[in-house]
Amino acid sequence: MLGAAPTLAADALAAFAVENQAIGAPLAGVAGDAAAGRALLLARDPANCVLCHALPDPELRFAGDVGPPLAGAGARLSAPELRLIVVDQSRRNPQTVMPSYYRIDGLARVASQWRDKPILTARQVEDIVAYLATLK
Repeated sequence: MLGAAPTLAADALAAFAVENQAIGAPLAGVAGDAAAGRALLLARDPANCVLCHALPDPELRFAGDVGPPLAGAGARLSAPELRLIVVDQSRRNPQTVMPSYYRIDGLARVASQWRDKPILTARQVEDIVAYLATLK
């Protein structure tokens, strides 16, 4: 089920290092699945990426335009840069309106079902990164 809140406890978040505006290694050492990442991007839950981003996909009927279009994301950004953007874009741009999908600390007004849980699991982050990297 895509929309279920992750059951990861706060202390179970995979450790990662941010260097040069990127996270070099896959979270929890898992490789992403581009097909699963596409499904997550097209789904309205849990990430709801298409609320803000246009996506070059014939199945997408309506998409937002608050964030940059995702067409060509894999040509503009490396997988490590994409990973940091999905994990916590505020580390790259403190003024962003994009949610932090793999962060639980320092957040305000978090709904009870999401408290102490990231929006996406490490696997889901890697799936999205794998798909975005294909968008050349």
